[in-house]
Amino acid sequence: MFLCALFPQPVYGKELREAIFSSYNHESLDEREEKMNNDNDSSADNHQVDRNVHADYVKPVRINLRKDPDLNEKWIQDLIENDPSILNLGDLVSRDRERIQPNAGRLDLLLQDPDTLRRYEVEIQLGSTDESHIIRTIEYYDIERKRYPQYEHCAVLIAEDITSRFLNVISLFNGTIPLIAIQMQAYRVGSHLTVVFTKVLDELKYGLVNEDEDALVAPTDRSYWEQKATPATVRLADDILKILKEFDSALDLKYNKFYIGIEKDGKPFNFVAFKPKKTFLNFEISLLRSEDTDRMVENERFDTLEYDSRSNKYRLQLKSADIRNENKKQILKNLSEQAYQKKTG
Repeated sequence: MFLCALFPQPVYGKELREAIFSSYNHESLDEREEKMNNDNDSSADNHQVDRNVHADYVKPVRINLRKDPDLNEKWIQDLIENDPSILNLGDLVSRDRERIQPNAGRLDLLLQDPDTLRRYEVEIQLGSTDESHIIRTIEYYDIERKRYPQYEHCAVLIAEDITSRFLNVISLFNGTIPLIAIQMQAYRVGSHLTVVFTKVLDELKYGLVNEDEDALVAPTDRSYWEQKATPATVRLADDILKILKEFDSALDLKYNKFYIGIEKDGKPFNFVAFKPKKTFLNFEISLLRSEDTDRMVENERFDTLEYDSRSNKYRLQLKSADIRNENKKQILKNLSEQAYQKKTG
């Protein structure tokens, strides 16, 4: 009854199917079949693409560098020297290679960070690491550290295989010695060679006490520092505060038991810090180390303490004559303003 109501004249076979499709979908059966064929063609094309992707896949083959007759330690040194970034230790530059060590052997590579000037003593070993490789790495690090104490140093051990046993041994030194362990794996992919460097042990960095946190938990007053140091050296902090106010008048001193800091709008805002002593003032500026700043401080003959590489601070020992000197006063302002800009982002 329903079909008769739709189609007063009898329809059969393809005509019936076409009439039903056109009633519900407003398209002919031929159009419908053509669309289905197009969908099938598209699906076939996708399968063809998938087959092409699989056809392009090449399984990498692991290479044992120690046993390979053509690839040797010199080849690895060349790779790292030409592009130190492959170690994933930052944007480093190669400073020396096969560096002769007094009364010892030769350091494979000496790398350096051009921004922080930190140096990395790199020792490479094909095959598995062993006791002599670990000792050699630490020994060369220690020699370089003693020869050039003005720089921060880090030992880097690289081997094809670092077993869990030796990884545990290396971990014992970590924290006492800045030490990084990297495992390298060479592969042949088709006609190409590649080496993957994976950091299996990073140096242990101790957490720093937040100075703003110090300011909240250990507050004190001016008289505390005048008794601990002298009123004269505390006044040197007042003199420097006047310099700081030239670029931000809202800054003020905040007295804590560990140092005299800076506050802004009643809240800790430390980009410099003061530590008065009996005869001078230690003035700390939170800045990353750079050759330009080192040269600037050295040329004006500031009395300095060793750069604090853990918290990235220049440390100057100031007396009243330093602040009265216009050149030194301008440098103090410039460096403090750089630290201020870094703090404010």
